[in-house]
Amino acid sequence: MTALPATQRTLFGHPRGLYLLFATEAWERVQYYGMRAFLVLYLVDRVHGLGWNEARALTLYGWYTGLCYLSTVAGGWAADRVLGQRRAVVIGGTLMIFGQFLCALKQEPLLYAGGALLIVGNGLFKANISTMVGQLYRPGDPRRDGGFTIFYVGINLGAAVGPLVCGTLAEKVDWSLGFASAGLGMALGLVVFLLLRGRLLGEVGAPPRVRPRTEGRQPSTPLTREERDRIIVIFVLTFFVAIFWAGYEQGGGLMNLFTDRSLDRDFFGHEVPTTSFQAVNSMFIFLLAPVFAWLWPRLATVGKEPSTGRKMALALLALAVSFVLLFLAARRVEGGAKAGMAWMIGAYFFQTVGELALSPVGLSMVSKLAPRRFASALMGVWFLSNAAGNKLAGSIGALAEGQGDAAVFLGIAIGCVVAGAILFALGPVLHRMAHGAEDSTPEPGPLPEAAATPA
Repeated sequence: MTALPATQRTLFGHPRGLYLLFATEAWERVQYYGMRAFLVLYLVDRVHGLGWNEARALTLYGWYTGLCYLSTVAGGWAADRVLGQRRAVVIGGTLMIFGQFLCALKQEPLLYAGGALLIVGNGLFKANISTMVGQLYRPGDPRRDGGFTIFYVGINLGAAVGPLVCGTLAEKVDWSLGFASAGLGMALGLVVFLLLRGRLLGEVGAPPRVRPRTEGRQPSTPLTREERDRIIVIFVLTFFVAIFWAGYEQGGGLMNLFTDRSLDRDFFGHEVPTTSFQAVNSMFIFLLAPVFAWLWPRLATVGKEPSTGRKMALALLALAVSFVLLFLAARRVEGGAKAGMAWMIGAYFFQTVGELALSPVGLSMVSKLAPRRFASALMGVWFLSNAAGNKLAGSIGALAEGQGDAAVFLGIAIGCVVAGAILFALGPVLHRMAHGAEDSTPEPGPLPEAAATPA
C-alpha cells in the first residue's frame, strides 16, 4: 500500500508537519524572548552591564526589535526567489546562534555585531516558517485558522520559557549566561528541524523549481484585480497592526523598566525577578488560546463571526484597557507608593486578549490573501507591522524620561481607542476586498504536493 505524502499525514486532525514547525518556532522564540526579557536591563546596569541611560537603552531596543521584523521582507523575498523556506529557516537559525554567542562576550562592539547577525537571521527565519504553516493547508481549508492557533501556542511556549530560563540566568547569575542560553535554545530547535523536516514536511518549503537555461526567461504573470485588492487589504491591516505593536511591545521596554523600579514585587517575602513578568503574557496565552480557538468557529456557525478587520479593531480596544490600568498604576507611584503586581498582571491579561484577537488571525489572513508566488514576501510585509511597532515602542517609551510614565501610558491608550474605532468602521470594506478568501469550504480535499525541487 502506498504511503500518504508527508503533508497528508495527520495528528489530531492537522498535518504532522505542523507540530514540527510548532517545536522549531518554540525554540526560536526561547532565544528571542529570552534576550528581549533582559536586554534593556543589561544595557542600563551600571555595575555588570553597559551602564547606558534609559532613553539610549530603549532607543536601541526599538531599533533592534524593529529591524528584526523589517528584515523579514528581504528574507521572504530570498526564499520565494532562490532559497525556499526550509533553507532560509536553517540559514537564519544558524546566524542567530552565532549572534547570541557574540553578545555573550559582553563587549559593546560585539553586541552590535551579534545584533546584526540576529537581525539577518530573524529575517530569514520568521516569515518563512509562518509561510510553511499556511502551505500545509489547501485554499478554503477550515482547519487553517486552528492550525495557526496551535502554531501560535508554540510561539508563546517559547516566549514563556525564554524569560523564565534565559532571563533568570541573566538577571540573577550573569548577563553572559542569558545570551548563551538563548543561543543554545535556538541550536536545539534547529537540530529538531534538520532531523525531521524531510519526513514530516514533504516538499513544503522546498526551493523553487529552477528552469533550464534553454527555456529562457518567462514573462511574469500580472496580478489579477482580486489579487491586487487582497494585497491592499494586507497593507491596510499592516498599518493598523503597527499601532497595536507600538503599545504591546512596551512589555520589553518601558513596562519592563516600570516593573523593575516602581512595582512592589514582594511575594510572601520573596522578590519576584523583573524578567519573570515577561512570561505572564504567555501564561495567559495558554489559558485563553483554547477559548479563542472555540469562540471563532462557534460564532461562525451562527453567522456572527467578526471579520478579520473588526477582530483587530477589538484587539486595539483591549490594548487600550491595559494601558488605562498602567496609567492608574503610574499615578499611584507618583503619589509616593509602589504599585501592586495586580496592576501589571491585569494589563498583561488585556494585552493577551488583544493579541489573540489579532496576531494568529493576521498570520492566517496573510496566508489566505497572498498570491502563492509572493507568499513569503507578503508574510514579510505583514511583519513590517512588528518592525514599525517595535521601533515606535522604543521611541515612545523613551519619552517617559521627560514626560513621566503616566502621561505615556495614557497617550498610548487614547491612540489605541482612536485607531480601533477607525478600523472597526473599515471592517466591512476590507472584508469585501478579500473577495471571499476568508470564507471556508466545509470539506477540504487533500493538499496537493508543491511543485519544487527536493531540499
